Amino acid sequence: MVGRYVSSAREGCQNPMIPRKDNEPHPIDVYVGGRMRLRRIQLGLSQGALASKIGVSFQAVQKYESGDIRISASRLYDVAQVLQVSPAFFFEGYPDGLVAKNLAQEVAPALSETFDRREIMSLIRGYYGIRDPQLQADILRLIAKLGNREAELQ
Repeated sequence: MVGRYVSSAREGCQNPMIPRKDNEPHPIDVYVGGRMRLRRIQLGLSQGALASKIGVSFQAVQKYESGDIRISASRLYDVAQVLQVSPAFFFEGYPDGLVAKNLAQEVAPALSETFDRREIMSLIRGYYGIRDPQLQADILRLIAKLGNREAELQ
């Protein structure tokens, strides 16, 4: 099988080219798509609503979010405008220094596992639906405390 090669995310890596299967999305595309989905959900937008605002089909938005198709710089700018963030938002938290192969294994499953869970989506929508900033902060503290307490019990 002929594979594509991608450069590692860090300079000076001993093996700068890592083979990747033709059907695998690039790890950065997966990461950017995950950030796009996160922000869309935070704002309570459907894929269809975002699609109509940026002039593409909802299927294209699905593929952007999964990393199956790359989003151009101009389209990413349009998405950023609609989602009320800077284009840099989509790259924030990207784990620099990891080899692309490792990133694909570590980041992509975590994103898909987290964002495919309906209760997480519901929690995000509910949280961002709260208009009182103090109540939002209180709920965030409560969730953090409950999460830590459960971790202590295990």
